Amino acid sequence: MNTSAPRLQLLHITKRYPSVVANADISLSVQPGEIHAILGENGAGKSTLMKIIYGAVKADEGEMLWDGRQVAITNPAQARRLGIGMVFQHFSLFETLNVVENIALVLDEPFDLAALARRVTEVSERYGLPLDPFRPVHSLSVGERQRVEIVRCLLQNPRLLILDEPTSVLTPQAVLKLFETLRQLAAEGVSILYISHKLHEIQALCDSATIMRGGRVTGQAIPKDETPASLARMMIGRELPQCVAPVYTGEQRPVLEIRSLSRPTDDPFGTALHDISLTVHAGEIVGIAGISGNGQAELLAALSGEAPGARNAVCIDGAPVGHLNAGQRRRQGLVFVPEERLGRGAVPALPLTHNALLTGHPQGMKRWGLVRYARARAFAEECIRRFDVRCGGPEAVARSLSGGNLQKFIVGREIMLQPRVMIVAQPTWGVDVGAAAFLRQTLLDLSRTGVAILVISEELEELFEISDRIAVLAAGRLSPAEAKAATNAESVGLRMSGLFTPPTEASAPASASSSSTESSHASA
Repeated sequence: MNTSAPRLQLLHITKRYPSVVANADISLSVQPGEIHAILGENGAGKSTLMKIIYGAVKADEGEMLWDGRQVAITNPAQARRLGIGMVFQHFSLFETLNVVENIALVLDEPFDLAALARRVTEVSERYGLPLDPFRPVHSLSVGERQRVEIVRCLLQNPRLLILDEPTSVLTPQAVLKLFETLRQLAAEGVSILYISHKLHEIQALCDSATIMRGGRVTGQAIPKDETPASLARMMIGRELPQCVAPVYTGEQRPVLEIRSLSRPTDDPFGTALHDISLTVHAGEIVGIAGISGNGQAELLAALSGEAPGARNAVCIDGAPVGHLNAGQRRRQGLVFVPEERLGRGAVPALPLTHNALLTGHPQGMKRWGLVRYARARAFAEECIRRFDVRCGGPEAVARSLSGGNLQKFIVGREIMLQPRVMIVAQPTWGVDVGAAAFLRQTLLDLSRTGVAILVISEELEELFEISDRIAVLAAGRLSPAEAKAATNAESVGLRMSGLFTPPTEASAPASASSSSTESSHASA
């Protein structure tokens, strides 16, 4: 690591909002070629601080030094001219434009779109993040949109690269490739500010770390000298809870059955589904792993009822529901948590009371066609209390919550509907370690009441922690679901590349009595 003058130095940065002090007297420095982690819970002030560096937010107090010279960065364009690039956790892409058009928007110099498309292809393939430059953004999965954000930054040849949860939806192989890229960039003198809740990544990648809690710097660390447990203690101020799977003693009857589900895709960039069969039993969690764009969106649409199909392709407790729409399936006991919290799971500009109505209205929140707001507010208050949602109350708007707290509200809202089947996509994407542990334990506890839960996630560590069986979706085909104890991350990673024989029949349920934590540690 270079020991010359800091590339970036922050001195006493403070940012206040009407209801909260997001950053209070923050000071830190980053050397050329240093990979510096910023650790903290959701709401600790990390993203606000990064936006101040990038010029998207103006600090109320403090100063910033760039290569030893004081600078006042007033907008992202000025930051980019200095050599600062940022990959946001929540994507800043225009849905109606294609990949290369989105990338062109941030370039300050003249460009030729065809030549830029060739550069996008070259850079994305070189860094192991393949992209089709002419594909519309609205057709991309969350993981593919993450690739666009990263490649867009790399094309700008940054001197300081800010990454906010860059691996949230990347596969283990893609993460390793990204780490190779980041280490190469650091060796070339690029400074990197890295925000992640994945503590093993911080240990493997970062040279140093600044810990934030409640908008303040509470400590410094050398990640390689710490353990995940000690880093977690510094982040959340207490021991990190371990997920434990209670014993399920009820009847392991089939609840959700997918029977030879095949369907084409209307999206020219989508993935058709081929003969997918799977059974999820009462009292178990089945996890589906896979690389973005391999049919996850199509499978979720087919299961949630957003894209009804053949009557017998999906059954709940033996009753065919494949032809029913989303509302009708909900009345049969199926609930769904989409991967996109803001926009699908919740309406950003509406308060939590109104967001409770989105799926909770059958719970006595309407009468004679009119909304009973007192009931909706009481439901939201109960959800906030039961699921430890830290917010300003039921009238807090959804977009004001941190990612972890909004996810707890959405998951809690669905659980309070007393489902028979729960389908969850990316349950802890971009969520801090404390909230992630809470959500995973919540799903485990719910399953052991007899609910059948299907989790689609690109985080293998998560799947090994909570799943009883794990299957892999690749190129629209589903692998056999194997008991967690009978597989490992390497085997799942190979199947994610399509190296498996499609099943001839659904696998039997695994025993739901062993500790999820023990198996995840053994196989991760």
